[in-house]
Amino acid sequence: MRRHLSNSVVCLHRYGVYGIALRSEIPLSLPEMRGGALGEITLRRGTSQFFTRALKGATLTGSSDWCQYADLEDGSSFMRWNSLGEFLVPAGGREIVALAEAGASMESFQVYLLGQALSFALVKQGLEPLHGTAVVAGHGAIVLLGDSGFGKSTLAASLMQAGYPLLTDDLLVARQNGRGVEAYPGPPRIKLFPKPARRFLGSAGGAAMNPTTHKQIIPIEGARRCATPVRLSAIYVLAAPSEMRRQRRVVIETLTAREAFLALIRHTFNTVIDDRGRLARQLEQTARLVESVPVRKLCYPRSLSRLGEVRDAILADSQKTYERTA
Repeated sequence: MRRHLSNSVVCLHRYGVYGIALRSEIPLSLPEMRGGALGEITLRRGTSQFFTRALKGATLTGSSDWCQYADLEDGSSFMRWNSLGEFLVPAGGREIVALAEAGASMESFQVYLLGQALSFALVKQGLEPLHGTAVVAGHGAIVLLGDSGFGKSTLAASLMQAGYPLLTDDLLVARQNGRGVEAYPGPPRIKLFPKPARRFLGSAGGAAMNPTTHKQIIPIEGARRCATPVRLSAIYVLAAPSEMRRQRRVVIETLTAREAFLALIRHTFNTVIDDRGRLARQLEQTARLVESVPVRKLCYPRSLSRLGEVRDAILADSQKTYERTA
């Protein structure tokens, strides 16, 4: 039996994020949706009774007590982050039911709602989010791809300091159309540790991302962010921190089609959904993306003082790529 809340719930807000129209009865720190959308999702408030009924007989899995998942019999996906909240995404990905933990900050709750939880809805609707952060240069969106801790947001903050606005942080939705591949704006915030936040954005601090990290959620407003889709210009896959610790100079290498394909598959945002239909679609969409957008590997010294040099190398390389392909 399909589990959902009553359709009588009135959704007072219609937000836009990642190209999706998000109809929500929960106020969120998002802009209103304008123009067409890749899809639509309804966000509803859950109750503890709703989640107790939904999880009856379900088996929870997860790498730790902090984060837990469950695949339910009706095709729904459940996820919980202890001390923050729990979420349920029905089959089809048209709804998200959410319940914040008592005492959880709204900023932290929204990070997990608009990142991990929303990624389940995106995948169920046929979109394949990547684990990437993007800024906008004059020739298009520059994507920094990598796992958590690889330095995507810190490098993006360095680019923002130089006047290049943020498009999205951590989760990237890119879609092919008649104009090429477009990357869509995410929530107006970036997640940074205090030191790079002060150095590059002049931020005195923000809400904690979660109880297990010192990362902060920094709101991004005005000219520091881009709120419209942008043509994707280039993708830079960040080397692992263990590899970059031995690095003495900035190195940008062009990946072969096979290497680029494997890198994009490895850096999907959602690794939990692994049914055959999703995997086949992911392979197909990734192959088309590799054919359309240059993918490079980026290695650089792991030092805040060297990020200006890294930034300049990325900008020069992406400009040359644009001139060759324009």
